[in-house]
Amino acid sequence: MDSPVKDISAVASAATPEAAAGAVTGSAARGGGVARGAGVARGAGRLGPVALVVAGGLSVQFGSALAVLLMPRAGALGVVTLRLVLAAVVLLAVCRPRLRGYGRADWGTVLAFGAAMSGMNVLFYLAVDRIPLGAAVTLEVLGPLALSVFASRRLVNLLWAGLALGGVVLLSGGGFDRLDPAGAGFALAAGAMWATYIVFSARTGRRFPQADGLALAMAFGAVLSLPFGILEAGDRLLVPSTIGLGLGVALMSSVLPYTLELLALRRLPAPTFAILMSLEPAIAATAGFLVLHQALGPADALAIALVIAASMGAVRTQMSRSR
Repeated sequence: MDSPVKDISAVASAATPEAAAGAVTGSAARGGGVARGAGVARGAGRLGPVALVVAGGLSVQFGSALAVLLMPRAGALGVVTLRLVLAAVVLLAVCRPRLRGYGRADWGTVLAFGAAMSGMNVLFYLAVDRIPLGAAVTLEVLGPLALSVFASRRLVNLLWAGLALGGVVLLSGGGFDRLDPAGAGFALAAGAMWATYIVFSARTGRRFPQADGLALAMAFGAVLSLPFGILEAGDRLLVPSTIGLGLGVALMSSVLPYTLELLALRRLPAPTFAILMSLEPAIAATAGFLVLHQALGPADALAIALVIAASMGAVRTQMSRSR
């Protein structure tokens, strides 16, 4: 039986589940002896994985912007269904996970992972249907931030939590009615599901080889979302142009970034990866501005900067504790 406290501590230094999995890969890679003279080359080589992480972040957030454009055709729940179903088809075809040899606890973990994935996506897309993309991602990232603060249990993390809270208050203008209370609530709930997703992703990564667990969880999440998508969009999900756009969302928001992050994490320490992922709200705000013409005021930009700073500070605190 996995310990929740152990799970939280293991992934608190990483903003996403891919970072938690990558930490193991990175440790194994660094276990073999490395010549001293390779230090400079390794430092220069990090420009490659950093670029991969940034490219993955751009792909995710511009994919989310594309999803917003698709919502008038299929609705928020329809877009979720298209994203998860098409991403599951691609991942299952590529990974071809085996189904035998796993126990009840293994399947329970992967099903919980899939349920968290489905819930996170549903809540996030319901949020971006009501509030700007940058604001939604800023509120959502509070989930992993809270997970990191809770796991660290250091007094300095109260500073980061307060900084993030200040950013949220500033973003809401003193009241979430400026943002749309339902949209803000969905984004915060998506953040809670993201934290759950991180914990169960770490457990899944320990129980299933390579990306098999991710593919199986994605398939289960797709099955869970399917009735809601059909109920909202019906046969509009079968329109070829809608399927084409949905495939674009699935590739940009799931398949491509997961692949880029997996490649990056072979050479990039998980805490560094987590810090880079803290830039997601800024990338989302940029995507919202360029694709959706969602302009940000000075107060909104400052609020996003405060949440980014809090995320980076919390990750650095976790890094210093683990040394």
